[in-house]
Formats: sequence, structure tokens, C-alpha cells
Amino acid sequence: MGTGDIGLPTLRWLFSTDALQLVGVVTQPDRPVGRSQRLHASGPKRLAQEKGVITLQPVRLRRPEAVESLRELRPELIVVMAYGQILPKAVLNLPPLACLNLHASLLPKHRGAAPVQAAILAGDRETGITVMHMAEGLDTGDVVLSHGLVIGRRETGERLHDRLAELAPVALAEALQRLLSGTAGRLPQDEAKATYAPKLERDSGKMDWSQDCWHLDRFVRAMYPWPGAYTEVQDAAGERRRLKVHRAVPLHRRTGEAGAVLGTGARGIVVGCGEGALLVLDVQLEGRRRLPASEFGRGARVAVGNRWGPGQ
Repeated sequence: MGTGDIGLPTLRWLFSTDALQLVGVVTQPDRPVGRSQRLHASGPKRLAQEKGVITLQPVRLRRPEAVESLRELRPELIVVMAYGQILPKAVLNLPPLACLNLHASLLPKHRGAAPVQAAILAGDRETGITVMHMAEGLDTGDVVLSHGLVIGRRETGERLHDRLAELAPVALAEALQRLLSGTAGRLPQDEAKATYAPKLERDSGKMDWSQDCWHLDRFVRAMYPWPGAYTEVQDAAGERRRLKVHRAVPLHRRTGEAGAVLGTGARGIVVGCGEGALLVLDVQLEGRRRLPASEFGRGARVAVGNRWGPGQ
């Protein structure tokens, strides 16, 4: 059961292993995307169809007909990663072996829909994949095992997502070996250490220039490529537009008013923060292509003293 692309390496492993027979894939319904709003199938659905495996797409998994469709597959084991719906008790109780969830953090830290971005934003040095028995709460089940991963100094959300995706089937293979041999433990999570990573929306990438430069550096990297860190700027015609910031580095020794342009040059555009400054390297004005910040600055006539952010 999965919808996000982070689960694709795990699904490929499930197709390839001789230890299991994959009887079905459950994913979210096709969603409209882009300006054309054409329906788009999830990566797991496309892979399942390519392999000729039954695919179910219930709108609400809690509905009796959805549960019955799953029951007809007679699953002995359910593996979940980035599915997008909370599983009801009726589904959790279906498989006699286990209902396992692969979560992209070291639980109980960063429960919820956006653990990859949350780990970078928090400045964590390590994250990983946790394999757990599913419970009715949000990522609250007993842990079978965790595999850790060191977060790189300049790691982006995209890069960390892909590395965790590749780690997931490794963790699952070990967890299944323990389950099938009867050696798998069940470690309850420490609720006192739990944190929550809420689902990201399009506006989750809005930059707050009153934050310090280290936070904003992590923010830009965490939000890349989606939803993308952004701020508001005034274009050459004097209109306020949304500007995505794709790459930036912190300058802790520069000081200036938060949100004010402190300098422009061949390297990029320096913008003041609550503490320090941010050297903006790559940007993209809404409806336009991605550009080096220096090139954007010349075209948009960005000058020292210009203000970025709301209320400029």
C-alpha cells in the first residue's frame, strides 16, 4: 500500500523477492495535476500495471466495500509506505502475519506526512527508516527495527528523499527475516519524545526573513523541490510576484535589515535575515524559467535596499 514515489524501490523489491508473492497494490485514486488538470496515476499504480498486478484505488479505505476488496485478496502481510490514508482497525486486523509501515524517520521523531523535510529543517544529524507494526494512531505502532542514515551537510529534501527510498527495502528485508524466523521484537515508542511533521501545502514554503540565516538555509534545502521556498518580490513592471529560491547559502557575518537586499553581484543576491544574511544563488520567478540569481537581479533591476517578502 503506497502512493508516494518514496515507496517505489520497496515495491520493486517486493516484486523481485522470492520470499513473498505480491497479490495486490493499493494506492490513492488518480489526481488532477498541472494547469490542464489531467488525471495522473501514482508511481506505484503505474509499476503495478506494468507488472500486471491487481491495483485497488479506494477513495475512502474505511468504507465497507474497500475493506471487502482487500479481504478478497486474502493478504497474509500488508506493507505500507507513504500511502496517504490512516488504516482502519478492520484493515489492520486482516493479515495474520503483520501490517507493517515503513516510515522515513527514526520514530518517535517526526511522525506525520513530511518527515524528510522536518529532519532537515530541525537540523538533525541523522534520520532513517523505521519499520513498525501499524496501530490506529498516526505512526504510533511498536517498532520492529530502525536503520539510520547520516544527513549530509548540504542535503536537500530531494536528495534525502531518494536516499531514504533506497534504504527502505533494506530495512524491510531485515524486518521480514526477523518476522518469519520468530525473532522480531516489538519496542513501544516513547511518547514523551514524539514530534510531528505535518503535511506540506503549496504555501508551506513561504520564507520568513526574520528567522536567522541558518534556519533559512535549512528551510530552502528542506523545501526543495516541492513545495519550494519562496518569497515575494517586485518585478521590473512594479508588480509583486512570487519568487522561488532554489539554492542559497548562509552568511553569518553579514548583517542588515531582515528581507532587505544588502548586495548584488556575480555570485548572487544577498538578503538580510533576523540574524546574518542569505546569499541567494538560484531563483525562479512564477511562470518563468529557473535562473542564476545574478542574472535575475540584472533583468529585474534588483538594487540594494529593495525589500523581499510581504509588505515591501
